[in-house]
Amino acid sequence: MPASGMKAIEITTPGGPEVLKLTDRPRPQPGAGEVLIRVHAAGVNRPDALQRRGAYAPPPGASEIPGLEVAGVVEASGAPGLRPGDPVCALVTGGGYAEYCAAPAGQVLPVPRGLSFAEAAGLPETFFTVWSNVFDRARLAPGESLLVQGGSSGIGVAAIQLAVAHGSTVYATAGSEEKCRACEGLGARRAINYRAEDFVAVVKKETEGRGADVILDMVAGDYVPREIECLADDGRIAIIAVLGGGSASVNFATVLRRRLTITGSTLRPRPVAFKTAIAQRLRENVWPLLESGRIRSLLFRRFPLVDAAGAHALLESSQHVGKIVLDVTSYAADVPVPGK
Repeated sequence: MPASGMKAIEITTPGGPEVLKLTDRPRPQPGAGEVLIRVHAAGVNRPDALQRRGAYAPPPGASEIPGLEVAGVVEASGAPGLRPGDPVCALVTGGGYAEYCAAPAGQVLPVPRGLSFAEAAGLPETFFTVWSNVFDRARLAPGESLLVQGGSSGIGVAAIQLAVAHGSTVYATAGSEEKCRACEGLGARRAINYRAEDFVAVVKKETEGRGADVILDMVAGDYVPREIECLADDGRIAIIAVLGGGSASVNFATVLRRRLTITGSTLRPRPVAFKTAIAQRLRENVWPLLESGRIRSLLFRRFPLVDAAGAHALLESSQHVGKIVLDVTSYAADVPVPGK
């Protein structure tokens, strides 16, 4: 490639995984307050698949190349504390599926000691999202209980581990017995196979009728009224996705009587200052847990950049536990994680 070029994945037209194609693009030019990262690995997330299908357009000014989290080395920087060669990971608004990516300096974090680039690439989108919604918005406190819908997803495994490390009791839903056992192996007190059990009944039984203090919900739709049933008084629901639909029928008299909070957020369009503040909290509160091994980046499978379509197909099959990552430095065949 010319010094000004790079390999990247483009969405050729809205559609299935097959519309993701390897192409040549100019390298991004970092603006004021940004760093240029030579990408070694990029995380694969549900918003990437939504963008591929034409359902989640990038914010104004963002790259149309998919990818919201990367890990690699600083190529160029004018920001204090970030020097060329530094191993970093970063949250970005787009452009991650490429050999080079520009990122706001405030959204760049060091690769935690002991983690590979592939493991670090699976951290930013998930941990920024979990911290912002579970701890900042829903205010989960030590001693409280958390129900994680989709506990085996990248978001789910991060939420389980962070909440347990925070001193909370965690319950989680998943779609198979194998996934349920994986959630319990990460610290969930009880995982619920939603295909075989009613999560409302299980949570009520496990909490002796009290209910969960906080629910992290990426389903929405008709899950919301059921979640209200198993929410404790003064409980909070934080919605981060609407995989089950964007509308529901809710009895607001119950919300008023039991002092419930239903909130939610999307991270991608938030300003840099907002994300920078989250990055600072992660570095203070979460990075030490990663470096000590109390929590870990759960990497399920790596794919070479050229096979982004394969990574998306696996993501949408929901057969994974943890994170799927693109190996941007590899153009070889599928690279399985040992034991997978």
